[in-house]
Amino acid sequence: MQDSIAILKERYLANIKENPDLYIGIELEFPIVNLQGGATDTRVTKELLVRLNSDYGFIVERRDSEGNPIQLKASDSEDRILFEVSYNILEFAFEKAKTIQEVERRFNHYLDTIQKILRKSHHELQGHGLHPFWKENDNGPVKYPRYQMLMQYLALSEKIGEDFFHRHPDYGSYICGSQVQLDVSRANFIQVINAFNQIEAAKAYLFANSELLTEDFNTRISRDRFWEESMHGLLVENVGVNSHDFKDEEDFFNYLNHTAIFNVEREGETYYFPPIVAGEYLKQEQIKGYNLSGKESLIIPYADDFCNHRSYQYQDLTTRGTIEFRSTCAQPLDRTFAPAAFHLGLLANLEEVTAYLKDCDFFKLEGRNYKRLRRKYSQIELTQADQDSIQSFAADLLQLAVKGLEKRKEGEECYLLPLMNET
Repeated sequence: MQDSIAILKERYLANIKENPDLYIGIELEFPIVNLQGGATDTRVTKELLVRLNSDYGFIVERRDSEGNPIQLKASDSEDRILFEVSYNILEFAFEKAKTIQEVERRFNHYLDTIQKILRKSHHELQGHGLHPFWKENDNGPVKYPRYQMLMQYLALSEKIGEDFFHRHPDYGSYICGSQVQLDVSRANFIQVINAFNQIEAAKAYLFANSELLTEDFNTRISRDRFWEESMHGLLVENVGVNSHDFKDEEDFFNYLNHTAIFNVEREGETYYFPPIVAGEYLKQEQIKGYNLSGKESLIIPYADDFCNHRSYQYQDLTTRGTIEFRSTCAQPLDRTFAPAAFHLGLLANLEEVTAYLKDCDFFKLEGRNYKRLRRKYSQIELTQADQDSIQSFAADLLQLAVKGLEKRKEGEECYLLPLMNET
């Protein structure tokens, strides 16, 4: 039997370079909103991708089971525009770039075209981390195996029925994030994960944009609760803020070995099952899984199934030699690139950031329970003392990020000016 940690190392370390050039990979998700109120008209959203293909030269890469385009590629770059989980959310996945401005120019061009098309049908993209009409929408998944599997997997929480779970297993259809990937090296990826994991409370304060106030939610970042109290969060190591600072590479992979495997491919068909700890997966003789029709089958686990492994940690080591920072809500459109600039600036100033975090007043006062701090500073109401504490911490980090961006001499610090003026 192959060792699961060895498999994970091979998967996640294969493409890490010793001295990588620093590229920026940005993914942006936005709700498509009906300007007349109520549910998004998915006929309008599907027609959007048809128009981008027929009238604006985008190439269809994927279609759903009914033949509708669901993923497009720009004709002159590796940029993609696609539906994310449902037909109510549009994602932009940009080709890696050397500067944020390169991405912004292309985004503004795409956005202008898309808004013109959508507004003719009384819809538009808006900058929210939670679709404003999520309750009214048709939240069914895009009719494509990956999305159908995810939604059926998340719906297992209703069958399990524990108090641990929230009551919104379809949340993937209406939450929107702003994610950035940055290149790391074998020498620094642990340092990067630790540093950015430590500042999740400040990121909550600066970038919260998915407020939800209901009988069971009272938070400025509903995305956290949706993820952490779902099937994805059943194994605590699998999602969100890491519980501790990793001592070294071995400590990190031991932690990753406790994340989940929950789906496999067999003869072109997708199967899912309740999460199994990665370190226990190959020890199973058989696993009871379900295909997209709900048919139950017995699955024999193989080492190759680790190709489907991924965690949902907020600092996520990818198979591309990057760290993906995935805790940030989609931002208002005029602040779209603030999260990318913040992460990029801190990475460009990593040594000074690490030294600051080692001895900063915030942790002397609050302690280092990073999960608790993220949740605390996601609350809608803070005491004045807490407000002062997190504002000071966030302001220090913004200054460090600006310093890192100034070192790059690309003018990217402009994206942080609105935040600087508020803290």
